Amino acid sequence: MDLIKFFKFGLVGFSGLLIDFSITWFCKEKLLLNKYLSNSFGFLFGVVNNYFLNKYFTFHNTDNHLATQFLSFLIISIIGFLLNTSFLYLLQKNTKINFYVCKAIVTIIVFVWNFTANSLYTFKL
Repeated sequence: MDLIKFFKFGLVGFSGLLIDFSITWFCKEKLLLNKYLSNSFGFLFGVVNNYFLNKYFTFHNTDNHLATQFLSFLIISIIGFLLNTSFLYLLQKNTKINFYVCKAIVTIIVFVWNFTANSLYTFKL
């Protein structure tokens, strides 16, 4: 594994995390949307950010098949999202841990999935 790429992936992920949490918070607390719907909106904004930053910053990828590559990234992200939402639901249902703490825990778990899958498939290390 390339530790520099892993670190850069983490930095990009952190920027996406800030976007994700900000959008989730805004939708849940200000727009009073359902917490899982809010989580979905946060996820979508974070994915777009992460794709472009990872393509150009992390992996220095020059593949011109942008739509195909984004679709791959999106599919991997959707799988990550399903893992994220499922784990978030299970933690919330079975513990008394704060929603945002649960979200942070789940984010760390799904980070490993996202890096591995995108490294091996979307951006082929």
